[in-house]
Amino acid sequence: MSADTAASTRIPEPPRRPAERRGVLGRVGASLGRAWLALAVYATVRAAGIVCVALGARQAGKHPRTQLGHSMDSLWYVGIAQHGYGTSRPSAAHPGLSFSDLAFFPLYPALIRAVTGVVPVSAVTAGLLIAWAAAGLAAWGIHAVGERLYGRRVALTLVALWGLLPHAVIESMGYTESLLTALAAWSLYALLTRRWLWAGALALCAGATRPNGLAVAAAVCVCAAAEIRRHRGRTSWRVWAGAALSPLGWLGYAAWVGVRRGTWRGYLDVQDDWGTYLDLGASGFRSARSLIMGSGHLSHYMALIVIGASLIALVGLALRPPPLPLVVYTLALVFIALASANYFASKPRFLLPAFPLLLPAALAMARARPRTAVLVGGVLAGLSCLYGTYLLTMATSPV
Repeated sequence: MSADTAASTRIPEPPRRPAERRGVLGRVGASLGRAWLALAVYATVRAAGIVCVALGARQAGKHPRTQLGHSMDSLWYVGIAQHGYGTSRPSAAHPGLSFSDLAFFPLYPALIRAVTGVVPVSAVTAGLLIAWAAAGLAAWGIHAVGERLYGRRVALTLVALWGLLPHAVIESMGYTESLLTALAAWSLYALLTRRWLWAGALALCAGATRPNGLAVAAAVCVCAAAEIRRHRGRTSWRVWAGAALSPLGWLGYAAWVGVRRGTWRGYLDVQDDWGTYLDLGASGFRSARSLIMGSGHLSHYMALIVIGASLIALVGLALRPPPLPLVVYTLALVFIALASANYFASKPRFLLPAFPLLLPAALAMARARPRTAVLVGGVLAGLSCLYGTYLLTMATSPV
């Protein structure tokens, strides 16, 4: 291993910046001051995406609010927020099999219920407000990570690219990807700045948000193990505590489902009923082969393109690896997304929180001429708006 590669696997020591000597509010204000342009760009591109979806939904005779906040998985989250767990629905494709709402993790519906308890809005509106706020926090966290590692220009480009993905409309829907991305980005930032308790607590929340939130806990635990090994066990108790906290959200919910189902396999059985289990990519390979050899829906072809681009981005990351937290988190997310069976058209959504995959493209665009960067950004914006509108108004496959 070269010296450069070895250095990239370590968590960098935080430099002593004036902002870090001020206090929490001073650091937050300084971070927001540096990120305002990126947040403004992100809000603009996502607002354009929402406007396109609204126009497309109206044209198709559908209500924009329903398409964004009360369709597909959003129906389940709103139902849990309103009535708690315990709903099952029969499968149309598999007679005798039912889908349980226990497949959906509790943090997002708990937040919806909390908001509706203090603000006079519906559960659907509350879910959208939470998702939009989480998307803003995610963009801020992505900027913080990118700025710390590569500077403001790369950080701005990284945030813009995340908001311009073909499937970025999901960031504006009543789904949990934005919330997971926010928790993951700030947990990774906490690791980069050696705030172990924050990293562990945010990883705990990520694990209570989505099944693939376990990737954040993997990053915390691996980094803690590397820290302990490097110092031969003579590390702060915060390192141990952060690592211990990180998987508790995921494990706690899985244990609760097991108790409710009366078997230690309770959560795994629920996922099996939904057709979600690890097959090491066998079903994905079959789907990709059938698309290449035959025909399929646009959403399936776009999923194939996104998966291919993600694998290419992994190679780019390998050529210039970021620090260890981002490597572990990204690898874990990509593995969970691609090694899980079925739902091929939803793979891009599962990969949405893997924002470090955009680093090679962000670095390239940051070095490009401004005219080239603007042209590429414009093309991506058009694609994102059009494809997002298609997903919510015409696509037949689940997002």
